[in-house]
Amino acid sequence: MKEELQKLQAEVLAALGHPNRVKIVEFLRSGERCVCEIFPALGLEQSNLSRHLKALREAGILESRKEGVSVYYKVSDPRIFKLLDLSTGIIKREIENRSKILEMV
Repeated sequence: MKEELQKLQAEVLAALGHPNRVKIVEFLRSGERCVCEIFPALGLEQSNLSRHLKALREAGILESRKEGVSVYYKVSDPRIFKLLDLSTGIIKREIENRSKILEMV
């Protein structure tokens, strides 16, 4: 049971393991958006964007719905933003630690 949980955790983290996917999730922080908005805002090629959206959807990070010819995406669980915020805090701490080390040199 624990191994299955760890596998699923790794899948979620792996889905976020690409800068473009983090950009997509951050773009959706303000709420649901149409692909027609995501595409120009992030400047990704359509096929590239589709591939990243699919990976995020398969990991359960995004949900999609179709309205006419438009597809809308939203983050399925807002706690994903807490995960990104926590990673930012970890990065900031690491930068501070490295700065202190460099000051000692």
